[in-house]
Amino acid sequence: MITNLKEIQSDNAKGMKRSVIRELLKLTTQPGLISFAGGLPSPATFPTDKLKLVVDEVLDTDCKAALQYGSTEGVIRLRELILENYLEQGLDINIHNISITTASQQGLDLLAKIFINPGDNVLVGLPSYLGGLSAFKSYGGVPIGIEFDEHGMRSDILEETLEKMKKDGKMPKFIYVIPDFQNPAGITMPEFRRIEILELAKKYDVLVVEDSPYREIRFEGEDQKMLYALDNTGHVIVLGTFSKIFVPGFRIGWIIADEAIVDLFVKAKQAVDLCTSPFVQKIAAKYIDAGYYGENLLRTIALYKEKKEMMMKAFEEFMPEGVTWTNPEGGLFLFVVLPENMDAETLFPKAIEAKVAYVIGTAFYCNGEGKNTMRINFSYPSKDQIVEGVKRLATVIRNEMK
Repeated sequence: MITNLKEIQSDNAKGMKRSVIRELLKLTTQPGLISFAGGLPSPATFPTDKLKLVVDEVLDTDCKAALQYGSTEGVIRLRELILENYLEQGLDINIHNISITTASQQGLDLLAKIFINPGDNVLVGLPSYLGGLSAFKSYGGVPIGIEFDEHGMRSDILEETLEKMKKDGKMPKFIYVIPDFQNPAGITMPEFRRIEILELAKKYDVLVVEDSPYREIRFEGEDQKMLYALDNTGHVIVLGTFSKIFVPGFRIGWIIADEAIVDLFVKAKQAVDLCTSPFVQKIAAKYIDAGYYGENLLRTIALYKEKKEMMMKAFEEFMPEGVTWTNPEGGLFLFVVLPENMDAETLFPKAIEAKVAYVIGTAFYCNGEGKNTMRINFSYPSKDQIVEGVKRLATVIRNEMK
């Protein structure tokens, strides 16, 4: 083994850390443990039988192209289908505004690679998605947190922060938001707050990154217009993915942006993987064209709605007084707030001993706050596991309160 490995690492590599969630998932393989930790879709939503038919059709009719290298921008038919979906949602775009990525996590990495120099600031929510924070930090970015209220990122604090940064001569590279069923908080940003954030982005000439992996999984309430649809100035970049609404193992995502920004993503991606697998892209396109996608999405939404309602009922029945939680209108997560004197990280080993797992909230706070919070996933565990897992977690919390 080389003796000076630490010395020869790049500054980027030295700043990298293992994903808290990925590391926690290793613990969840224990027999009998009920995990609320990962953001995993339910395997019951995987359309195995239909995929077998589609895979055979792709191999029978288009194998030479499917098994070959493809364009960095992605398979044209898949981009056309993505375009159709977003046109229906009011976005003023064409196919040249769309490029395929290897899941939205690659989109986050490319975003950081394109825009962030060491020491650059980005504005994120308190709390915010751990994968985004990790991507930004891996390129030397310094996230600055903006507090939440019940409507998501507070526009008044955002404006104060932007004004101060302008006076200091160090503007952020972008504002990062997850407006629909935010990870981890589960909050949906109403249209008036989206407009407030867009107005600030225009006023201070800052990009807004609209991370949108859960938007299609709405089981109650009304759809809110996308920030991109509300914007007409090219200030918004959208990140999307099939991981939560189709097959996570396919690792298919996309970006939507002004053509000049898309070109930057394409050039950055060419240095990473040349192209996302044409085979899985063609399978996805054929699957959608066959009408299977819409049918399966409806079943997925119905299943997650039932699981969320079951978890809400279990929380109301078993959680001790002083514990609060969000009630999301869609997505995969809810956020739990413990009494201020409690520490979810200290509690975690006791939860594991009781055979139940969650993600500690501090992982989602760029400023180290959130010690009394935790993220809970309801999409992956079975219905029986949801009830039993909440019972176990409630017992651990109640015992800690004594």
